[in-house]
This record gives sequence, C-alpha cells and structure tokens, in this order.
Amino acid sequence: MARGGTDVKKGIPFSKLNGSGNDFLLVDNRSGIMKGIDLPRFAGKVCDRSRSIGADGIIFLERSRRADFRWNFFNADGSVAEMCGNGGRCAGRYASERRIAGRSMTFETLAGIIRAEVAGRRVKLQMTPPSGLATDRTLTLRGKRVRYSFLNTGVPHVVLFVPGIERIDLVGIGRGIRTHRAFAPRGTNVNFAQVRNGVVWARTYERGVEGETLACGTGAVACGILSAVHGFARPPVTVRTRGGEELLIHFEPGEREFGDVYLEGDTSWTCDGVLTEEAYRY
Repeated sequence: MARGGTDVKKGIPFSKLNGSGNDFLLVDNRSGIMKGIDLPRFAGKVCDRSRSIGADGIIFLERSRRADFRWNFFNADGSVAEMCGNGGRCAGRYASERRIAGRSMTFETLAGIIRAEVAGRRVKLQMTPPSGLATDRTLTLRGKRVRYSFLNTGVPHVVLFVPGIERIDLVGIGRGIRTHRAFAPRGTNVNFAQVRNGVVWARTYERGVEGETLACGTGAVACGILSAVHGFARPPVTVRTRGGEELLIHFEPGEREFGDVYLEGDTSWTCDGVLTEEAYRY
C-alpha cells in the first residue's frame, strides 16, 4: 500500500474527454474511490500539464437523490466552479456511455439541476437560466475606460465586443478585469467577441485556469445571448471557439428573458487510464 492508503497498482481509473478544445478528467466517485483524498489539492496536481496528466478541470461523479448523478467540478487550480458548459457536455457523454444515466439525463451542480441529451458524440445541454444581465457598463483599467456587458450563465461572464479579435491583449486585459474590484471577491471570466456575418467569434480568459482556453461553454452562451441583445445576431447563434469548433446556442430572443437556454456541440473521448499516486503526490 502507498502513502494515504491508496494502492498504486490499483490506482484511480479516469477518462479524459474534450469539448471544443476544453479538456477534462472524469472520475466515477459514486463508490467512494476518492475517500481520504483532498479533492481540491488532487485536482490542482493532476491538472498540471507539465508534471501530471493535465486538463482544464476535473469532474467527480457522485451519487445524487435529486438527479441521475451529482458532479463535483474543480478548475485546474483546484478552485470550485459552479457550472461549466463544455464540462457538462463531457460529463453527459461519459455518464451515458458508462451507463450511469440514459441518453436523456439530469445531473446536480452548484448552479442547479442540469438536463442533457446525448446523441453519439453530440451533446445538447440545458443551461441554468441566465441572470444579472447588464449592458454598456464601464470600468477603469490601467487608467482607461473599458466598455463591457455582463451575464451570469451559471458562472459570471464579462463580454467585450471588439473589432479585431486577433489583435487584443487577451491576457493583460483579461487578467485585469478578472481581478478587478468590480467583481470581488470571486472575480469573473472575461470574453472577447467579434460578430462576422451573424457568427460570433469568441476568445475567453477563464477564471480558475488563469489564461486563455480553447473554448468555454458558459462563455459561448454569454457571447451568443449578448450578441442577440445588442442586435448583432439572431438565435440560434453559432459561436466559433478559439479551438476552431462551433457551438450552437439555443434560446428565445428577448430583452431580459431568454426561455430555455441550450448549449449544443460535439465531444471527443481522448483516453481511459489509471492515475497512480505518483500522478498527484509530488
């Protein structure tokens, strides 16, 4: 037996799935395989791309009395996220293929009960009702006024509409807004969006990852809805991610109410494996 009572040879089974360039580790913890392990610390270790498996986040599937399962979601830095659209799509496919749930399922998150429909690689995920809509707000960053819009799609998202999405200082501006006192104490995700012929091109500085990710599902939803609110696009809105994939955002047009909101897109199953103690104790 290894330190902490975990058998290195037995290890911790995991799968790695990808949603539009957002990659996640998934662990079935319904039997308590993670008992005695500090989950936030574990997440931070195994999501390290240099010293372990690497991922944008990790999802533990737990038992639930209210849904097919409950998830415990951690960002790459070990922080907790209330909701993650691409992670939700990956969790839906994982649960369906592992027969934890059927092709139509519900699962419990900190943002509420989520519904998912799985059709092969494609997953359509019902999002929590958006809240906190704000348009044409301004804040001061490095002595300059920055105009932004805001929407909480399960987690908070600032959206900046820009004329040239390839030329922005994503890390500098993204980090500055993410930690701005206007969003204290937990901060916000920051998205940059450009609408071309009704298609939204989006880049995201993601809270918890603390850098740009190839896609962010909740961010894509925020960009899609706010594009419609500003009159730049009409639902369903196609959002093209930094990773090159397209996500489809379904909702009802409105000024503040958007009906049932869905995020739809493909997933890919990268690999299955076993995490030994050396993958997270270093």
